[in-house]
Amino acid sequence: MSFSSTTKNDLARIIPRNRCCQLAELIALVRLDGTIVLSQDKKISLNLFIENAAVARKAVKLLKLLFDLPLSVSVQRKKRLKKNNVYVIRIPGGDSYREFYDMMGIRLLNNKVVVDWPAVSQNNGCCIRAYLRGAFLGGGSINDPEGTYHLELITKDQTHMQVIYSMMQKLGLDPKLGRRKNWHVTYLKDSDQIVNFLSIIGAHNALLEFENTRIIKDMRNQVNRLVNCETANLNKTVNAGVRQEENIRFLINKIGYEKLPPKLKEVARLRLEYPEASLKELGELLDPPLTKSAVNHRLRRLEKMAEELK
Repeated sequence: MSFSSTTKNDLARIIPRNRCCQLAELIALVRLDGTIVLSQDKKISLNLFIENAAVARKAVKLLKLLFDLPLSVSVQRKKRLKKNNVYVIRIPGGDSYREFYDMMGIRLLNNKVVVDWPAVSQNNGCCIRAYLRGAFLGGGSINDPEGTYHLELITKDQTHMQVIYSMMQKLGLDPKLGRRKNWHVTYLKDSDQIVNFLSIIGAHNALLEFENTRIIKDMRNQVNRLVNCETANLNKTVNAGVRQEENIRFLINKIGYEKLPPKLKEVARLRLEYPEASLKELGELLDPPLTKSAVNHRLRRLEKMAEELK
């Protein structure tokens, strides 16, 4: 099961206490997953197409809590891609369902369907959280934190994208906007922002798993960086040692060990004896000991002498 599915399963168990929050979450679900149907005899009905079984159960429960209406639920098989099940919740029209359609802002005007989606108060933090939770359940996804950090909410309605964007900003998030084919996308890529969003919508189990994975991933990356740095330094030290050893042997063959300047003789001898030693280690072997800088200076003098003789 994907990280997105696990997160949605956890969120599907949350039923807000307040009726206003229940309604806000249901409006988001209907707006993202609902399809309005107008029959030949000019009767409105609405179908909710939901791929996640837990989310479908939650949608039915919210409809029952808020409107206590009989509903029909069926299961269809997707014909494309993964061929997953799709749960279809059908809400018929008629007088007995008028309250629902009025609350959703759906009505018939001059034999045409008109939709004025109800606004969620920007001053009511709990309703904004509920709406964003419904938006994630209806059109959201989140990458497994083992990979790249990415959370997004998609909608085919540009105005709705702006509503979601405004709500996320209201709660201190900094989302980005994009377009993918016919979809309008509101997304987060910063891991801290994603953690904050998960906290806002109440996905606490997903948040803990995300944080644990992120900590392990960051530690692993840090260890890899340190290992790579140490490896690079070691290679650099070994390569320098080999080069210096070759130059010193060349000098000795050309002019002899005894003709080397007195201050360079001992450094030359130690480098030949310890070709893989670092500058610090060579300096500690000298009597009296020398600093890395002093050892490096003497080895450079030896290399320069060798270059002049080549």
